[in-house]
Amino acid sequence: MAKYFDVHPHDPQPRSIAQIVAMLRDDALIAYPTDSGYALGCLMDSHTGADRIRTIRHLDDKHHFTLVCADFAQLGQLVQLDNAEFRAIKASTPGPYTFILPATKDVPRRLAHPKKKTVGVRIPDHAVVRALLRELGEPLLSSTLILPGEDAPMTQGWLVKDELDHVIDAVVDAGDTGSEPSTVVDWSEGAPEVVRIGAGDPSRFA
Repeated sequence: MAKYFDVHPHDPQPRSIAQIVAMLRDDALIAYPTDSGYALGCLMDSHTGADRIRTIRHLDDKHHFTLVCADFAQLGQLVQLDNAEFRAIKASTPGPYTFILPATKDVPRRLAHPKKKTVGVRIPDHAVVRALLRELGEPLLSSTLILPGEDAPMTQGWLVKDELDHVIDAVVDAGDTGSEPSTVVDWSEGAPEVVRIGAGDPSRFA
């Protein structure tokens, strides 16, 4: 059964955050809230996490995983950015956007797209995520928690617990989240292409 953490959405309890991070460091897969629905998350070097996410969401090996970052400095270590990309992405983070960009050598090869060598990166605007990432000290490997056959992310922690109790290790509940996934912008070919319209305003990348 998944351990259940009831966390304050704006002032998360340090003890709970420390316990969640300890589980992550022990190879746990967690469900946690973001500014655009729930996500599944684990360490980048988790031995099992990526495959467990693929199994839960019925994903193939071409799926773009997202590396959820604490700040822009951390994001910049994971993807290659030119000046225009730097300015545009910095201006829109933190927020409900995921950016697909060429991965740097700091990203494990198994986490990048097998042909394009790209990866998604994101800086959510959510106090619980920021607290987790500060305590963890590294990005989270993540994927939006959209179940097979659905087109929107899960938004309530107790429903996540009920649905995925035996296939994940912890649920972090900080109240209801937004019901739209992040807006995804593919910048891997040198110009922004909005490939999924979600919670973030896509017009700034038109």
